[in-house]
Amino acid sequence: MKAVVCQELGPAEKLVIGELPSPKCPKGHIRIKTAACGVNFPDALIIEGKYQFKPEPPFAPGGEVSGTVAELGEGVSNFKIGDRVLALCGHGGFAEEVVVPAMAAAPIPDAMTFEEAAGFIMTYGTSHHALKQRAQLKEGETLVVLGAAGGVGITAVELGKLMGAKVIAAASSKEKLAFAKSYGADELVNYTETPIKDAIKGLTGGQGADVIYDPVGGDLCEQSFRAIGWNGRYLVIGFVAGIPKFPTNLALLKGASMVGVFWGAFTMREPLVHQDNVKELLTWYAQGKLKPAISKVYDMDDAPAAIQALADRKAQGKLVVKISA
Repeated sequence: MKAVVCQELGPAEKLVIGELPSPKCPKGHIRIKTAACGVNFPDALIIEGKYQFKPEPPFAPGGEVSGTVAELGEGVSNFKIGDRVLALCGHGGFAEEVVVPAMAAAPIPDAMTFEEAAGFIMTYGTSHHALKQRAQLKEGETLVVLGAAGGVGITAVELGKLMGAKVIAAASSKEKLAFAKSYGADELVNYTETPIKDAIKGLTGGQGADVIYDPVGGDLCEQSFRAIGWNGRYLVIGFVAGIPKFPTNLALLKGASMVGVFWGAFTMREPLVHQDNVKELLTWYAQGKLKPAISKVYDMDDAPAAIQALADRKAQGKLVVKISA
């Protein structure tokens, strides 16, 4: 089968378009004819051997897919051949076929395109789990979203508003902030122009934020944590700007919590809760309450460029690679 192949660990420019063996479909699994695959920051890490999971080359990256069910493994009764599905696969998504556990897949609503479906579950799933289970965000609380125009950031803005929070979107340019505003952000902070601590304090009347959602890391971590409120929850989502060193006395002084959000592990450790989350997200989509922000769809041959664009933080919203018609 045709695939985007990581033959040796390294940056996206080392990926090649080649062939991999078609995967077998064991008991409890389904084979999917891949229509599209979402692009996520873990894709840029896994091809360099920097992610938590380290498959041995050769392999295809790509952790979330959409497509049609082509084969049912023994014991699978909740899908039939031809069903339209989205699924998590960890890696292997940038290929014409992928095999996943049946419990890792879900039916696609009739109104959802394959491109939307491929860019839906990882970003929305991460933000939903972060805000609902990890932060326990309450109506009327103040949520600060760093990297607010990125793939996960924009979903945190959208879901935060849906859950009744006041949302402060923080990003590095006017264009990115305008994008976040279009998804419901109440207040905007350009942290290249204004110190993030001062901006958050000013917008919260000196009280600080109840919840801070951080997929950026780097220097922004300590700066923004200094503007968290009493009993605040700081959500550690990712580190696109690097893993920060953090003075833990700040958590004591603020009576605040630094909360890790490892969504991939959550889906495996608490699969029933994850399935309930997916159902809720897809229901909200069907009700018109969510609008996936697919900013660009790439052809399969251009998948390395898509991964590189995400690694370089040039993307707004979600990037998707089209695998087949």
